Amino acid sequence: SCSLTMMENAAPAARRDVERFFEKLVPEDADYEHDDEGPDDMPSHIRMVLTQTSETVPIADGKMQLGTWQGIFLFEHRRESHRRKVSMTIIGE
Repeated sequence: SCSLTMMENAAPAARRDVERFFEKLVPEDADYEHDDEGPDDMPSHIRMVLTQTSETVPIADGKMQLGTWQGIFLFEHRRESHRRKVSMTIIGE
């Protein structure tokens, strides 16, 4: 119930705006049937479906080629953070 996202990393307000957007788009207090792990259970699944679980980033000279203000974030969709594992595959010559 998390995803990866590439977005603005210079202004913390951008991340907060995205979080508020998803809170409005997929509210926790909607009438979800699946709530086995609490009120944030189904909203976290929906938010994950609407985002990505992988990113593709070009690498040149051993460095990720991100834009000046870009960062890659693990977007936790649950109220409480969980221990997560991130795997990386590098394809190249």
